[in-house]
Amino acid sequence: MLYVIGAVFALIGLLVQSRLKSKFHRYSQMNLMNGMSGREVAEKMLRDNGVFDVKIISVNGQLSDHYNPGNKTVNLSHDVYHGRNAAAAAVAAHECGHAVQHQVAYPFLGFRSSMVPIVNVAGSIMPWILMAGVMLLNRIPGLLLIAIIAQAAITLFTLITLPVEFDASKRALGWLTSSGTVINKEYDAAKDALKWAALTYVVTALAAIAQLLYLINRYSSRRN
Repeated sequence: MLYVIGAVFALIGLLVQSRLKSKFHRYSQMNLMNGMSGREVAEKMLRDNGVFDVKIISVNGQLSDHYNPGNKTVNLSHDVYHGRNAAAAAVAAHECGHAVQHQVAYPFLGFRSSMVPIVNVAGSIMPWILMAGVMLLNRIPGLLLIAIIAQAAITLFTLITLPVEFDASKRALGWLTSSGTVINKEYDAAKDALKWAALTYVVTALAAIAQLLYLINRYSSRRN
């Protein structure tokens, strides 16, 4: 059953990811009236928010954009870094939203960052447990309990990620309009793109919750 849950949510995740890529491709054709690149949008947002110790760099990959609080870098994919369109502006502003969170000590970001080492360990344990097989979990109670603890950590991390991502998008969209960086149609495109990006995190969280509940149910059934 654990494999079925994983497969179902993996399929849903693929569908959302496909839709997200389609949206970004569409909005990457919508050039900004001001002609700013993703890098320039990021630079302006950081300046406007009083963030001067964060570097903006270009990285390989598609939709590989992220903010690294460890070395204070906004990492933008090539298409976003150089792109002069609504999609690039949305992603660049969103990642800078995380930098602003770091600057103002947004609590959920700090909590998520502190959980990274724990989640890395939990994430390395779960595949081995799955390889052992769900049937073995009933024969070795301790193994099932370890699985629950590891999955609980992963689930908590995915839940904490939601307000972090939603808040970053809120900051991004608020700044894009207040700064006059985008006009009406560009704003609508940016908002829609970030909505689909957020849905990927929602699917991940729901999958983690479903897997945790299944493991807890198996543990409770064994005890009864």
